[in-house]
Amino acid sequence: MKPLAERMRPKSLEGYIGQRHLVGKGAILRNMIESGNISSFILWGPPGVGKTTLAKIIAEQQKRAFFSLSAINSGVKDVREVIDKAKSQRFFNSPSPILFIDEIHRFSKSQQDSLLGAVEQGTITLIGATTENPSFEVISPLLSRCQVYVLKSLDVDDLQILLNRVIKDDEDLKKLKFDIQETSALFRFSSGDARKLLNILEIIIGTYTENATIIINDKIVAERLQENIAMYDKSGEQHYDIISAFIKSMRGSDPNAAVYWLARMLDGGEDPLFIARRMLILAAEDIGLANPNALLLANACFDAVHKIGMPEARIILSEAAVFLATSVKSNSTYMAIESAFAETQASGDLSVPLHLRNAPTKLMKDLGYHKGYKYAHDYENNFVEQDFLPEKIKDKIFYHPAENAREQEILARLAALWKKKYGK
Repeated sequence: MKPLAERMRPKSLEGYIGQRHLVGKGAILRNMIESGNISSFILWGPPGVGKTTLAKIIAEQQKRAFFSLSAINSGVKDVREVIDKAKSQRFFNSPSPILFIDEIHRFSKSQQDSLLGAVEQGTITLIGATTENPSFEVISPLLSRCQVYVLKSLDVDDLQILLNRVIKDDEDLKKLKFDIQETSALFRFSSGDARKLLNILEIIIGTYTENATIIINDKIVAERLQENIAMYDKSGEQHYDIISAFIKSMRGSDPNAAVYWLARMLDGGEDPLFIARRMLILAAEDIGLANPNALLLANACFDAVHKIGMPEARIILSEAAVFLATSVKSNSTYMAIESAFAETQASGDLSVPLHLRNAPTKLMKDLGYHKGYKYAHDYENNFVEQDFLPEKIKDKIFYHPAENAREQEILARLAALWKKKYGK
């Protein structure tokens, strides 16, 4: 039997739930669909909000050939095969076939490059789906040929409509008896994801005996999901737990644990770019100035993974993970910006000192803007002591160098320059 989410997939815009800003009456995407003039576009939004469904509805409504690829297990060869099929199926004035690519952000640069010619020539109409910001994950030439539409998580009203519809319309569920007492927990666990809502519903139904009344309230939903957490959210629970273990292993300087958790994530189908992005954050947050090369290497890792893709990307990720795990650690710059944020919240919008202000007009100069500013390069060692913070907090210290070789060198320099602050 098909999963409930697949059985309830709508076949037309009339049955489509959510995204009224795009497909509601008079909305931009609906107008495009109804006019028949479909150009290539990318749907960006969280899981379970109808990206795949919308692509299929468009193909069905336009009577266009529909090809689908998943970026997880498709390569350049698969893309070229689909393009060749699209060419063979297209006749004189017939509309171009639709190529739907799920998780297009996982395509490497070379894979995305292979789409350019077909999109530009109109051989295919590309509909991409992504949960990641296309500005970072889709190459500029392809992005410039596609409109980006942002999809939103389903709200409570949308989820309620879906719940009512599935109980009323699904051939199997309408034979059952339901007693829906509360929906808060059901909707909370669904997190605006239609697929999650339907999966949870199936799990709860599965815990009842045949002919029993299906009771849904907050207590039952929480209990049944706790008992079936592995079934409910394999990717969600482990996704966050394993990435947490991975980050903590690198922060804790354990390269063996780092590569183990890395392997677990890759083996489970985790997005390599998600891993690389988290390593970039760790390089700045947990290593920082103790080893500035860490951020450079993490950034190079992200770029290389983006260009190459799996399976070779695993080698680059492993190198970066071991490097970060074995590097000297410091969170001094992270603590500095947090301290500065706390100060801005506490002290509000303090005025910029007059001597630091720009003075492009005579009036500003007459008001004292820029007056008294000392140009550092006019002084010995390109430094002269002056206040750069507002008067009220001029003696504040946000950055405290950590106890590592690199930052102790920085401390020595700061102490030589700023004797009142760092020379104590």
